[in-house]
Amino acid sequence: MSPATTALVTAEDFFALPAPADGSKQELVRGEVVAMPSPGLEHGEVQGNVYFAIKSFLKSNPIGRAVVESGAVTERGPDTVRGPDVSFYSVARLPLGQRVQKYHTEVPDLCVEVASPSNTLRKLKDKAKEYLFAGVRAVWIVDPEDRTVTIITEPLESRVLEAGATLDGGDVLPGFNCKVAELFA
Repeated sequence: MSPATTALVTAEDFFALPAPADGSKQELVRGEVVAMPSPGLEHGEVQGNVYFAIKSFLKSNPIGRAVVESGAVTERGPDTVRGPDVSFYSVARLPLGQRVQKYHTEVPDLCVEVASPSNTLRKLKDKAKEYLFAGVRAVWIVDPEDRTVTIITEPLESRVLEAGATLDGGDVLPGFNCKVAELFA
């Protein structure tokens, strides 16, 4: 008798799953559904601040779209679907008028992850590498504990900005800037 094997879940099947009854978040990692605890209040506030800063910039600079906790397919065969806290898609990857009801075929240009007690900096840096290998151009890791933003544009290179510094969008979000401290206000 052979051991039972669990069928791997595809990104399309994962999208069709019902939301967890307990309100937890889920990601698909190499075909397996992984549950994560719901983030705390501080995490949600910082996530909202990041989204608001980017969205406010985009109102007067329509160079793309910002979304919150939308699935991004980072691997196929087996599939991985991550849910960055905030993502930015340039108009080159997602035209302004295009509707996407499921997962977009392109990865975001920018993924932002907010650190929390259940997501260590090491885990977030590993996730950042995954994003970059999938074609994401930049990752920001926003750490409420240290009040820093780590900018990663290459798998083995990162730059940390302290609360007094100004965060800019670089080549990914040109013209965007805000004080790092504003993300924690």
